[in-house]
Amino acid sequence: MVDESVKLTEAAEDRSAIINVGGTEFKMILTTKATKAIAGRYGGLENLGEKLMKTENFEMALDEVVWLITLLANQSIQIHNIRNKDNKKELLTEEEVELLTTPFDLASYKNAIMASMMKGTKRNVESEDSKNEVVG
Repeated sequence: MVDESVKLTEAAEDRSAIINVGGTEFKMILTTKATKAIAGRYGGLENLGEKLMKTENFEMALDEVVWLITLLANQSIQIHNIRNKDNKKELLTEEEVELLTTPFDLASYKNAIMASMMKGTKRNVESEDSKNEVVG
């Protein structure tokens, strides 16, 4: 069950993917802030997949996945904290992710990571009726 005490806007809900860490569900969201952090670490979103796939050192690959999970999961908590200054939640730490998950869990989170990133980068394009129609 999702921690309902972390309230997000409907737009943020549409951009989130849920993971379970140690019995607590977290909503992972790709925000502008997270995108900037990813760009700083990898040079851009387009380089992220390549970096994760080409990491030859297993420990380094796990470190990258843990960092990414922590970053994306903390976005929903930070949004909650901005909107609820009197009811702030603690951020998830990389150490908590490492201690409360197994490597199998991390592998299964790959789909949630990709889903949150896809949702965060999707573009909603709506067409308007042309206002320049000629009525005959």
